[in-house]
Amino acid sequence: MTVILHISDSHFGTERAPVVAALQRLSREQAPDLVILSGDITQRALRTEFEAARDFIDRLKVPSTLVIPGNHDIPLFDLVSRFFTPYGRYARSFGTELEPVYTSLDVLVIGVNTTRRYRHVQGEVSRAQRDDVATRLRRAQPAQLRIVVTHQPVHVTRPEDRENLLRGHEEAIRTWAAAGADLILGGHIHRPSISPLHASMPDLPRRMWAVQAGTALSSRIRFDAGNSVNIIRYQASQPAHCLVERWDYADKADAFRLTTAEQLARDT
Repeated sequence: MTVILHISDSHFGTERAPVVAALQRLSREQAPDLVILSGDITQRALRTEFEAARDFIDRLKVPSTLVIPGNHDIPLFDLVSRFFTPYGRYARSFGTELEPVYTSLDVLVIGVNTTRRYRHVQGEVSRAQRDDVATRLRRAQPAQLRIVVTHQPVHVTRPEDRENLLRGHEEAIRTWAAAGADLILGGHIHRPSISPLHASMPDLPRRMWAVQAGTALSSRIRFDAGNSVNIIRYQASQPAHCLVERWDYADKADAFRLTTAEQLARDT
């Protein structure tokens, strides 16, 4: 079985020290094979914030990592860096590959850089990115769980979050569903959710799910959602479904606790 820890919107610079320690304990207990960090690693894209994030990831001691930038990971006030080297500080801590790919016998995970230096908050996915992801998806083995990771969401559950939807999300959903994607992971809005895209878009050729993570570590929580992470469990020998768990930080217990667990049916 492959176990994936999905965290997002850590916003180092605003991290809560007890939550950081609790997530490290959860990682040791669950022993994930892969950690996915779906953007907004830092609050202001400062060198010290990236260094703290890198140190945190290293201390998780997970065998593999897949990291993509979020809009907060591009300098906001340093306009020279924003327009000429927007990912320079990110790259020093997490490498120059902005669209990493992870593959194993069980899973294929494809990262998509949805940030743009000319956009402050909103993200977008280009036609070239959609097509490149689709090409990779078509090469997947039938039993592999196929995951695409973006920062901005492709689906939201609250009307006030619609302005944060990824630009080009509908075309991306249709393209990636036709190519065989199972899950699209995201963050950005700090509200966790699991949504069947095939229910809201019934013309999709297969079942596909949007899985949103809340803010893993930051004090920038919503009134209706605290710190949380997702854990995905999948076994290629039983490819009909995967299990997605939501773990919320409980202040009184000073620990992450399992809140929900959903078996997501997939088309093989």
